[in-house]
Amino acid sequence: MTGATGFVGGDLMHRLVAESGEVRALARSNRGQRLVADAGAIPVAGDVFDADALRRAMEGCRTVFHVAGVNEMCSRRPGEMIRVNVDGTVRVIEAAAAAGVTRVVYTSSAATLGESAGTVGSERSDHRGRYLSAYEESKHRAEAAAFAAAGRVGVEVVSVNPSSVQGPGRTGGSARLFLYALRARRPILIELPLSVVDIADCTTAHLLAATRGEPGRRYVVNGATVGVVETVALLGEVSGINIEPRYVPKSIAVLLGRPLAVLAELVPGEAPLCREMIRTLLHGHRYDGSRIERELGLRYTPLADTLRRTVDWYRSQGMVAE
Repeated sequence: MTGATGFVGGDLMHRLVAESGEVRALARSNRGQRLVADAGAIPVAGDVFDADALRRAMEGCRTVFHVAGVNEMCSRRPGEMIRVNVDGTVRVIEAAAAAGVTRVVYTSSAATLGESAGTVGSERSDHRGRYLSAYEESKHRAEAAAFAAAGRVGVEVVSVNPSSVQGPGRTGGSARLFLYALRARRPILIELPLSVVDIADCTTAHLLAATRGEPGRRYVVNGATVGVVETVALLGEVSGINIEPRYVPKSIAVLLGRPLAVLAELVPGEAPLCREMIRTLLHGHRYDGSRIERELGLRYTPLADTLRRTVDWYRSQGMVAE
């Protein structure tokens, strides 16, 4: 597998080791190789552009899980993100074919659906024809390139398309909202839809895709689409923290957010806010993750359970007060 040291890949690696025996995982750094070895997998030094490393990792394997990729919003190097996500994916699939691997499970994203504003995204959605962010573009192009490469070299590719993956260990994506609400106690928020899936469900989806998924098909994985109001109320309930949010009308957020994003982009270093982030947030993704339930048998974790485990982890890390 690739991407074993990331949030999604790490959880998948531990499950594969527990359930499948021998697992080889590509790792670029010495630290990454130690993490892989500590999890009980076999580290292989290299990256997705290292043909020799890919060959060593894949020899004798039946299935490849390609989880590695760059997931950045407000990236200062969007070209590099596109190169890794698109070209790196093609390299992995070509290497799998050369090694005699029969199936590649590719970690895509629900963002590739490109559903129009106000609609619910599913595997049947027509892409709106424009991208909200460089990340969305990179994953949309990567998914298309994955299926094209699979057809060219004769490998089965199944795509797993998660929404925002959350749970213990995650501090990005929707977790930023969770942490802000829990710490601020009186956060200033906007009512928008959030689409999230539990990390354990995302891992199970990958395993189901490997054993039961139909080649050439993608499976959206989304456990819940809820508004910020409901999410914050659930956070208060499971944490025991009295959260008293103040909600700003969406029109005000649009009026102030875009100029602030432009200014933030002019500041050197990592941008905390940018125009593509504002576009993505205001678009408000809603996803239908029912196909994988019907066809492969996935069962989703209730959102309250995900939030409860996540809050417990925040507290264990000293990120949220008792």
